[in-house]
Amino acid sequence: QVQLVESGGGLVQPGGSLRLSCAASGFTLDYVAIGWFRQAPGKEREGVSCISSSDGSTSYVHSVKGRFTISRDNAKNTVYLQMNSLKPEDTAVYYCATSRYRLCGSNYYMALRYSYWGQGTQVTVSS
Repeated sequence: QVQLVESGGGLVQPGGSLRLSCAASGFTLDYVAIGWFRQAPGKEREGVSCISSSDGSTSYVHSVKGRFTISRDNAKNTVYLQMNSLKPEDTAVYYCATSRYRLCGSNYYMALRYSYWGQGTQVTVSS
C-alpha cells in the first residue's frame, strides 16, 4: 500500500524557516518525480515545487524561488522542502504527491499529473 506522510509543519514568525518532510512507504520514491503543493483557506491548490527522478532537476513556482529548496534522500525514501524567509502568504496546508512521470516537466504544477497524495501538514506564518 502506497503511503505518503508529511511532517515538519508548524507556527513560525515571518522570516523564519521550516523543513517539511515527505516520507514514503509501499514504493520507492526515486522512481517518480515528487511534487509539493499547498492550499490556503478559500484558495485553490497550488503547485509549489517538484523534483524529478531521472536527473534530479527541480522546479519552483515564482513566488518561492530563492526561498524554498526541494531535495530528496533516496536512502531514507524521503523528499524535503526547506522553506526559508517565510512570509504570511506562505500560510497553507502543504501536501506532497507522487507524479505519474519521472520528470517534473513544464506542467509540474498540475495536480492531474500526480497519483498519490499525503494527508498534509499545516504551515502558519504569523507574528
